[in-house]
Amino acid sequence: MNVPTRDQTRLVIVGATGMVGGYALRYALDHPAVKSATAIVRRKLDISHPKLNQVVHRDFADCSALAEALSGQDGAVFCLGAYTGAVSDAELRTITVNYPIEFARVLHASSPGAAFSFLSGSGADPTGRSRMPFARYKGKAENALLATGFPRLYIFRPAYIYPVEPRKEPNFSYRLLRAIYPAFRSLFPNQVIRADDLARAMVDVAVRGTEEREGPVFENRDIRAMVNSFHPRIG
Repeated sequence: MNVPTRDQTRLVIVGATGMVGGYALRYALDHPAVKSATAIVRRKLDISHPKLNQVVHRDFADCSALAEALSGQDGAVFCLGAYTGAVSDAELRTITVNYPIEFARVLHASSPGAAFSFLSGSGADPTGRSRMPFARYKGKAENALLATGFPRLYIFRPAYIYPVEPRKEPNFSYRLLRAIYPAFRSLFPNQVIRADDLARAMVDVAVRGTEEREGPVFENRDIRAMVNSFHPRIG
């Protein structure tokens, strides 16, 4: 849906302590069309900004207490997640499925006109038939969000997310991909996306909307094209 940019956009960021969420928050704070950015965090961030409102909320299994903070918002960028293997399967399911569904429930009740940008992942399987738990869980979350009734829902399915800034990688696969990133990007450009580019796309689409399209799902190729349309550089 193509929505004109407004000068008074109020945006919510969930997952601002993470890689993509951190970039999304910083970009939102610098965005001229964003009036305020509310970061829903488990622990207070060590930053301050005139646009920033921090709301500490530790239990995303129950977001009822966020109803007031989420009232009157124009959009949300949801980047909260966990890496496969970093937590138990039960915890991965809770974080991947239950948390976004519960947050979306309260957001939609408090701000029914809000846009919602959701960080899913490449291979997400809405049919539930995948052998990979991550794919099944992301697909289940996508299905629930589609049924919530957001007027503008954007589901992002990035492939490999390049961290940009050095960090401690969560597993061997990520260490390997980071090491070979320049060659991997050249050979398979539509299988990679920079973390900062992904974050900008998620914020921009929540603020500006995007061109009419058949569905709300953006695969890695679509995300790169979106970044390219909003910004001159992509890598």
